[in-house]
Amino acid sequence: MGNPTTKKALIIDPYLDTLGGGERYMLTVASFLVKWGWSVEVLGFDASWRKKATDKFGLSLEKVSFRPGSLPVLPARISFLKKYDLCFYPSDGSIPWLFARKNLLHFQVPFIKVNQSVWLNKLKLSRTTVVCNSKFTKRFIDQEFGIESEVLYPPVAVTKFKPGEKEKVILYAGRFTDLLHHKRQDVLIEAFRQLSALSIAAGWRLVLAGSDGEGKDLVKRLKKMSENLPVDIKTNLTFNQLKKEYARASLFWVAAGFGVVESQNPEAVEHFGITTVEAMAAGCVPVVIAKGGQTEIVTPGENGFTWSRPEELVELTRVLLQNPAKIQVLAKEAIKSSCRYSEKKFGEKLKETIGGD
Repeated sequence: MGNPTTKKALIIDPYLDTLGGGERYMLTVASFLVKWGWSVEVLGFDASWRKKATDKFGLSLEKVSFRPGSLPVLPARISFLKKYDLCFYPSDGSIPWLFARKNLLHFQVPFIKVNQSVWLNKLKLSRTTVVCNSKFTKRFIDQEFGIESEVLYPPVAVTKFKPGEKEKVILYAGRFTDLLHHKRQDVLIEAFRQLSALSIAAGWRLVLAGSDGEGKDLVKRLKKMSENLPVDIKTNLTFNQLKKEYARASLFWVAAGFGVVESQNPEAVEHFGITTVEAMAAGCVPVVIAKGGQTEIVTPGENGFTWSRPEELVELTRVLLQNPAKIQVLAKEAIKSSCRYSEKKFGEKLKETIGGD
């Protein structure tokens, strides 16, 4: 695996085939490590996923090794992992045995009611640092496992997103899925139906963008629902195509988690909100649901607005449409505040967390 003095890292991501926000997170870790001179392997997928991930996320992964296979079971896992200076592992709610010199267990979902064995988990965690993707996730994970985790906000490539010539477009970007983490595009379409009935909304369009790998039937239902409305549903856009949508959009809507009681089902709301930050970096004013990690990103009246009821979403948007100057002011603040979640900030915090030079 190269020079014996080279630090070695193993990244394990059993969900890479979804190519969602969590996968962007793990692969950005990989890209930083190779930039710092580490030898990095991603376990579980062959090299064909390098191009897929590069096309999706715009990351530089040429020096990252992809290898099929899975993490060995005990006791073979001990000798296997001891070869590595760092193991980075996304949790599915469980606490695995990890034996690298430094072990990072990443929670991107605020799991609850999964703590089956307190003493065994404490033993496993004695050699592991837990990192969460938001303060929202941290709050639930710390309570669930009785720990003090660290927050390592997801890396957002804010410098790759630029505002273009803004059009009368409201955008939402997120997976089309009706599984656990439903993005509630249906709520957005219904809200846009109400907005479109107002004269102030003449000429405005709603664009829903996202991958449909697990939601082709949902896309069909949404297209049926939006018939006779100025709604465009765009599936499986490349990274560059999505950047163009952000560049031309004026507003960014989010409804993920609508109808969910987050104290009971925190896993069903947006745990952070990468696409919200991307949109802000491109000068879109966010009007997002006041749930989950969205409230850490958007400060109402300062860089966007939050809503709790669809009627509020419609009313807040109506007010913005009547005040283009307000949109411009909020857009400037949105761009500025998006930098809090830049890849540069992520790299600095990652190096601090792993104890790099």
